Amino acid sequence: MRILSSSTNPIKTLYLFSSNLRWQATSFRSFRYKPVDSLLNCLSLTRRSSDIPMAIPSKPASIAATTSGGSMDCEEGISKRFWIKFRRESIFSIYTPFAVCLAAGNLKIESFRHYIAQDVHFLKAFAHAYELAEECADDDDAKVAISELRKGVLDELNLHDSFVQEWGSDLAKEVTVNSATVKYTDFLLATASGKVEGVKGAGKIATPFERTKVAAYTLGAMTPCMRLYAFIGKEFQTLLDPALGNHPYRKWIENYSSESFQASALQTEDLLDKLSVSLTGEELDIIEKLYYQAMKLEIEFFCAQPLCQPIVIPLVKEHSPAEDRLLIFSDFDLTCTVVDSSAILAEIAIVTAPKSDQAQTENKLTRMSSTELRNTWGLLSRQYTEEYEQCIESVMPPEKVGFNYESLRGALEQLSEFEKSANSRVIESGVLKGLNLEDIKRAGERLILQDGCTGFFRKIVNGEILNANVHVLSYCWCGDLIRSAFSSGSVDAVNVHANEFTFTESISTGEITMKVESPIDKLQAFDTILKDYGEDRKNLTVYIGDSVGDLLCLLKADIGIVVGSSSSLRRVGSQFGVSFIPLFDGLVKKQNEYVERSSSNWKGLSGNLYTVSSWAEIHAFILGW
Repeated sequence: MRILSSSTNPIKTLYLFSSNLRWQATSFRSFRYKPVDSLLNCLSLTRRSSDIPMAIPSKPASIAATTSGGSMDCEEGISKRFWIKFRRESIFSIYTPFAVCLAAGNLKIESFRHYIAQDVHFLKAFAHAYELAEECADDDDAKVAISELRKGVLDELNLHDSFVQEWGSDLAKEVTVNSATVKYTDFLLATASGKVEGVKGAGKIATPFERTKVAAYTLGAMTPCMRLYAFIGKEFQTLLDPALGNHPYRKWIENYSSESFQASALQTEDLLDKLSVSLTGEELDIIEKLYYQAMKLEIEFFCAQPLCQPIVIPLVKEHSPAEDRLLIFSDFDLTCTVVDSSAILAEIAIVTAPKSDQAQTENKLTRMSSTELRNTWGLLSRQYTEEYEQCIESVMPPEKVGFNYESLRGALEQLSEFEKSANSRVIESGVLKGLNLEDIKRAGERLILQDGCTGFFRKIVNGEILNANVHVLSYCWCGDLIRSAFSSGSVDAVNVHANEFTFTESISTGEITMKVESPIDKLQAFDTILKDYGEDRKNLTVYIGDSVGDLLCLLKADIGIVVGSSSSLRRVGSQFGVSFIPLFDGLVKKQNEYVERSSSNWKGLSGNLYTVSSWAEIHAFILGW
């Protein structure tokens, strides 16, 4: 078993769900899969990734807001909605090698000079696009606003001129424009010229509405750049040490984090919202496509900047399939999923259980009625919650101590005994008796995984150039649920290490073959897997988890990544001297320490864990764009 937070747990959560799903049990007899489908549809509507708190408290507010995946209020303008929707692309931009080196301050000056030269070409096109948009705008206020934004771009060009004066040469004339810059500028100017889907074309735009529509499309293609640079500027500013004035790119960072640039970004968004008010749904879809295309072009622009220095990302850059082995370990519940699997399994049991007055056939296992099941789950829930909190308090030292792995392991042995005892109560209660394997697999296929999780694992297991293996270590009571969840996303080459239901003719007996039910079990599985691979190659281990049950493995792995914001994990870890470091901040620090002919030196048992607020961060860090 596992707990969702310090105050909620799977049993309690599913108990609340079931109270809203009572009507479904009556329809089960008429159509076998209707309850399961209804259950999953209900969970799909009410428990999306946006409903699970993902932001890490120690993460800067700007990146937390960008990656939180909050629901998009229909009353908000399209600028804010699109920025939230395409948060993944903003993460990939900031995690590019160029951006990380720039933030660290050890970006080679030659690379920065090349970037400035490319940006000069880009900004000139950007300014021209504003000029064309101003010509199309029918509203005087809009014209004034666009004119002011264009002046802001000219100020950026003046900043670049100051760099050029320091270097004593005009790089914009000396450096060839690369293909990524050309692709981006062509896109902007084509959009501003009306060469967009659904627009008549240059020279044929006659009515004021058609002209306003082109202005809106142009702002849709330009707004992402303004918001992204404002976001990057703020992120980098938080990493500047006020006591040190020697960051070589402080001037660049201070420009994009300044109040004036932040205001310009907001002004651009407000203008896009205003210009798009009268557009149809189809026309708004076009703006969304333009916005998304601009975000992708930004990533390509950063990726195209040449680097001639050692870099810490992506992690696979130093990976040699012939010599190295990348081992990815991951928890499942609330690391990969948005709902705890025990909640799903219990709901299946409740909605498929017979009613109190319904006779049961002799050839099936005798099951509790749905009412009895619901009451039993309620009792198990309350007992688990109370005893879990007591156990957590009992394992923690009275005062914070220095990091000592063996001391932490000894403490978590007490938690392991508690988890095993709780699981025994579940088995003895008989609440898991009578579940159909087909229902479980169907639920797994419909299970919602965290945004980006499936795509990351699919790229890992299908990447022929990588010598990489994926192992899922989970407390889940039924490994078939996990396997179905990944198979539905075309991720089949995943090794699942979990507990398993026992079945008689595809009907669960209520017994569970326990394989992984405690922090100690997870650690033993981790060690055994690593030992089985041997030492014929260099093994690099990454563990991704979210709870106290993952803590020992997170710390033992070369790189431990914490997803989510479990309060119990934070409390226990901090009390035992574990440091929780936002992943991006940690990478910038490592990049700052990274020198020629050195390695990034990822090693386990350091006492440091890296926190993320989305799977996009994990993907960008390990695999890159």
